Amino acid sequence: MSKDTVIYDMRGHVAIITINRPDVDNCIDPETNFKLSEAWSRFKDDDNAYVAIITGAGDRAFSTGADLKRWGDFIRSRKVNWFRKNAYYGPGFGGLTRGMDIFKPIIAAINGMCYAGGLEIALAADIRIAAEHAKFGVLNRRWNVGLGDGGTQRLWRVVGLGRALEMILTGKEIDAREAYRIGLVNEVVQKEKLMERSLDLAETIASYPQGAIRTDKEALIRGLGRQLEDGLRLENLLFWNLLLNRDFFEGMDAFKEKRKPMYTNENEKLGDVIKKKS
Repeated sequence: MSKDTVIYDMRGHVAIITINRPDVDNCIDPETNFKLSEAWSRFKDDDNAYVAIITGAGDRAFSTGADLKRWGDFIRSRKVNWFRKNAYYGPGFGGLTRGMDIFKPIIAAINGMCYAGGLEIALAADIRIAAEHAKFGVLNRRWNVGLGDGGTQRLWRVVGLGRALEMILTGKEIDAREAYRIGLVNEVVQKEKLMERSLDLAETIASYPQGAIRTDKEALIRGLGRQLEDGLRLENLLFWNLLLNRDFFEGMDAFKEKRKPMYTNENEKLGDVIKKKS
């Protein structure tokens, strides 16, 4: 296993980002947090990367959250302005939870304990697949560490207000089956099948034309908290933005001509597309 605390690996169009600190249950120290931020920026900016999978090394833990032994000294060393800047711009915990708008699909392959900040990272993904031995909880409750990276904002949106308050206030641990029952995870699989299933799903998504996937995700995420009328306008603006991509016309033409579409996933100006058609 690599000594790097974050491993970035490409499988075709799928980026696999692995938190690689299995000896400490993949808890995240400030250095690893910075490396995760770099990994997510790399994924966001890479035109060849369509889908990401975030997971932890080994089969014991996805991530147990912050490395409290390391973060205490780091926080004490910061100046007041750093906290204000971090709150508005990030990077959030795990490089993903705040200050990083990514409208490409993200899958969390949860390979064990998923606690505190680790749970917040999983919540920032779009789809969560859990190994059958995975455990979840806001266990930071017992150390007087709050949720500062999306736990109070994303958890209730995923499982509902009552379930979220129960998990947050009691700090209870739940298993994978309970997580599936309340909607915290989308699937539960045997642990030896976790990455196989996650890759299979990622590759399926990557096989689609990416334009509509990204605009639909962006419309959903940006529409959260808006009035329905505003959300509908936003959705429609993003829909028509697909006209800037030649693949929009390729899909319609292929349907009309009864052939397999040849998508490029490359942006092309609307005017150039029209010229080629004329």
